[in-house]
Amino acid sequence: MPDRSIGRRAFATLNGLLFVLFSLSCVVPMIHVLSVSLSASSAVNAGEVTLWPVKATLKSYAYILNKSEYWTAMGVSIERVVLGTAVSMLLTILIAYPLSKNKASFKHQSAFAWYLVVTMLFSGGLVPSFMIVKYTGILDSVWALVLPGAVSVFNVLLLSNFFRGIPKEIEESAFMDGAGHFRILAQLYLALSMPILATLVVFIAVGHWNAWFDGLIYMNNQKNYPLQSYLQTILVQSNSQVMTQQYAKLMSMVSDRTIKSAQVFVASIPILCVYPFLQKYFISGIMLGSVKE
Repeated sequence: MPDRSIGRRAFATLNGLLFVLFSLSCVVPMIHVLSVSLSASSAVNAGEVTLWPVKATLKSYAYILNKSEYWTAMGVSIERVVLGTAVSMLLTILIAYPLSKNKASFKHQSAFAWYLVVTMLFSGGLVPSFMIVKYTGILDSVWALVLPGAVSVFNVLLLSNFFRGIPKEIEESAFMDGAGHFRILAQLYLALSMPILATLVVFIAVGHWNAWFDGLIYMNNQKNYPLQSYLQTILVQSNSQVMTQQYAKLMSMVSDRTIKSAQVFVASIPILCVYPFLQKYFISGIMLGSVKE
């Protein structure tokens, strides 16, 4: 018994240490980016900034506040997240509900389930996807960022498995009281599925917020870039746009690294604000949605 107790304590200590190290590996880069964005350009160029600002200044953030392209891209990303999350959740719920039924209630349930699973293994590729977006007339619009990936089979399977865990007796009682499928779905299934729904909302919203590659593919006009696509262009390419005298004065007091760090940190703020309030649903939502009754 003492050996087992010592072993458990050692395992708990090691496990805690690993989680601390993993947490630091996630937090430390963000602290460094924040420190760079708040530091003077001379200190950044000299490599003096680590985890604390040197000669703290807010001039990089003043530059961002005066940069209309940044806020235009921010608006496109917010629009994308709102529309994309709403459309994806609606389609996911409408697909998961019939797939959660048995063969007696939905005769072709297995065929549709396998059809969805196959799409997880095989895809048409980038060129067919671009041609579909182009010839449906949504190229260079926010719908090109929302509709092509509106249905995630992984999310559908999670939600359908969660729906299967809801007692069938409750649904049968609702049918006996005269409720139809849409009323049962809206007032019964969704009301009992808040943990998994909150989990899927976070998955979808974070996915849309972090996506950048589709913005580069489907947007011909840079003004329609979402924020992450815009950041990718300025982080990889040099900004050679003509600046006003006020911008030139600001640029003389800040460096390219401080401005990029400030823009990256500001882009992370919305997710950092929303995620802590919904994180508590992750464990219960994933566990309940991943186990098939």
